Amino acid sequence: MVKDLFERIQDNKGPLGKWASQAEGYYVFPKLEGELGPRMQFHGKNILNWSLNDYLGLANHPEVRKADTDAAIQFGAAYPMGARMMSGHTTYHEQLENELASFVMKESAYLLNFGYQGMVSIIDALVTKNDIIVYDVDSHACIIDGVRLHMGKRFTYKHNDLESMEKNLQRATKMAEETGGGILFITEGVFGMRGQQGKLKEIVALKQKYNFRLLVDDAHGFGTLGKTGAGAGEEQGVQADIDVYFSTFAKSMANIGAFVAADKTVIDYLKYNLRSQMFAKALPMIQTIGSLKRLELLRKSSAIKDKLWENVNALQSGLKEKGFNIGDTNTCITPVYLEGSIPEAMVMVNDLRENYGIFLSIVVYPVIPKGIILLRMIPTASHTLEDINETLTAFEAIREKLVNGTYKEIAERTTVDVS
Repeated sequence: MVKDLFERIQDNKGPLGKWASQAEGYYVFPKLEGELGPRMQFHGKNILNWSLNDYLGLANHPEVRKADTDAAIQFGAAYPMGARMMSGHTTYHEQLENELASFVMKESAYLLNFGYQGMVSIIDALVTKNDIIVYDVDSHACIIDGVRLHMGKRFTYKHNDLESMEKNLQRATKMAEETGGGILFITEGVFGMRGQQGKLKEIVALKQKYNFRLLVDDAHGFGTLGKTGAGAGEEQGVQADIDVYFSTFAKSMANIGAFVAADKTVIDYLKYNLRSQMFAKALPMIQTIGSLKRLELLRKSSAIKDKLWENVNALQSGLKEKGFNIGDTNTCITPVYLEGSIPEAMVMVNDLRENYGIFLSIVVYPVIPKGIILLRMIPTASHTLEDINETLTAFEAIREKLVNGTYKEIAERTTVDVS
């Protein structure tokens, strides 16, 4: 007998979905209202927000808002219609690509509608079944999904582990010699959960021993790292050695879209083989022209980035001084690690939001190991030192409640849906 396809869905909602009846609308899929920024509204209350990836505070920058508005008035939301290859190509798209390539010190660049689908499609386009992929086990889901499309062999190495990298490059080299293919090495410029930079300098050094091409997803590094803001490669002095550089507009650029940059030969190939763009409507003018303005602001002054790092350093040093474990982050992403169960984490976050007016992202199993609660904060250029001090005070209070069992007691009295 053929099973009903939906039987599995009804019986197994997944490791996160099983919490849906208790979590949805509050812990997951929350509704934040009001102008984007450090102070917003949640469930009718004013909250201090640490969950926006608006690193440089550009979402509500007056020049950005004006550029977005002017583009909408001039072109509307539909223009251009059609895919770039057919009828959606404009001088604005070309201008943005040229300026992005120059900013990240690459010969050429190509615009993408979305970061996630863009990365999936880039991986798919760069490799054949004879090629081998080597990638970090903690890679973002877009990389993992791109690798899943690969018809050939792939190897994962332990997160940021040089010995494991080399071991898997040796395996990949042996395999590629048998298949007649090449090797694509994939890492992130900044790992989004724990805030560590990828070991780009060390990976580049491995090129002296192994023949591979390097693809870097620098979604969180672009605009925040490096002297000019060109990202983790610039920060580590190896930008020129990154073969394919990728970033999204959804972080520092406070927009929709993404781009990939490389030598012109590589970009020309991707333009004619990147399925997610060949068969998709072009990026609308609102996003294209708006991104030109955002990039202009990044290029003309370091003041915004300097303010961001003033806040990052104040928050992270304050947490360390008060004895909190923030791991080995060396980026803006600020994780706080605590020990506790998922029910305890839910109670803690409820307390933070309802009684301390602080909103942040909570990360639990299966994203991180069982028994660990990760409170993930994103400081931005828009936050103030007063915001930071208020948060540090609240964190001391919730830690005490976690340690003395208050949250555990409340959680045990709460009916938890694990069906």
